[in-house]
Amino acid sequence: MDVRKLIKICEGKHVYIQTHNFPDPDAIASAYGLQKLFENFGIASTIIYVGKIDKLSTTKMVETFGIELFSHDSIAKDLRDDDYIICVDSQKNAGNILDVTGEEIAAIDHHPTFVQVDYRYFDQRIVGACATIITGYYRDLGIEPDTNTATALLYGIKMDTLQFVRGVTAEDITAYEFLFKYIDDETLLRLEGNNMEYKDLQAYGAAIENVKLYGVAGFSKVDFACPDALIAILSDFILSLVEVEVAIVYSEREDGVKLSIRSEKAEVNAGEIARKALEGIGSGGGHAAMAGGFISKEAYMNLGNFRDDVIRDRFVEAMGDNI
Repeated sequence: MDVRKLIKICEGKHVYIQTHNFPDPDAIASAYGLQKLFENFGIASTIIYVGKIDKLSTTKMVETFGIELFSHDSIAKDLRDDDYIICVDSQKNAGNILDVTGEEIAAIDHHPTFVQVDYRYFDQRIVGACATIITGYYRDLGIEPDTNTATALLYGIKMDTLQFVRGVTAEDITAYEFLFKYIDDETLLRLEGNNMEYKDLQAYGAAIENVKLYGVAGFSKVDFACPDALIAILSDFILSLVEVEVAIVYSEREDGVKLSIRSEKAEVNAGEIARKALEGIGSGGGHAAMAGGFISKEAYMNLGNFRDDVIRDRFVEAMGDNI
């Protein structure tokens, strides 16, 4: 997809770049990279999100690069129906992005499409990270990213591909090669080190204590609220068990239940089983290797007295004979 078309559409407009809710490093890097790219063409933009910057890794990233993000609550009153919205690392109706005031004129994403939307610009590729797509724009336009932008983009790619071992494609490797000559090695090293907080150990302990195996699937519930990013890390942790090829980890929070799904079994598409298992009670979707989901508090309470069993049974049924 030629990014020149998007640039033409946005000329003369102030654009809002919206990440998925509770943005992770890849979403933030993608939004930041696009914002800096637009600056080369005199296009002003604001990065917005819903939820919180709720993990040490994302907080460090925002502070290191001086990235300005605004919560939707803080600017909702300023949004107008004719404002341009660009979704990055998500798509409208994906279940993990709020439908804010404004016109969603574009989506740039590396997740599968489950609900078709008629965007004016749509770039969806199954690659390891959304930041890979943004990097491609710099390469295609012959623009050299500044050090902060390049380092942020590479950090986003490394985090979403689990250091280039999860869902990585040739396009991700090409992005790495392009960015490498522009990055700051020491900054990248600082970002990748010391990303666990002491309180995270409680979540690890709960995940270990509650893990249950059903065939090649490992289920674990953390009985207290966890940030999205930590739940994702815990699902990677459970997947590292020799006996587990599919991991489902979830946390009960004040607003509902957040789930993270991982699969290294070729026959089990994490995004598909998330969508099927949560159909009618919540929303879910993602890649073949990694996905997420959410069940509202009301829907969760309506599952009855054995809610955890219901969730487990739904995922087992979605996996069918592949468990």
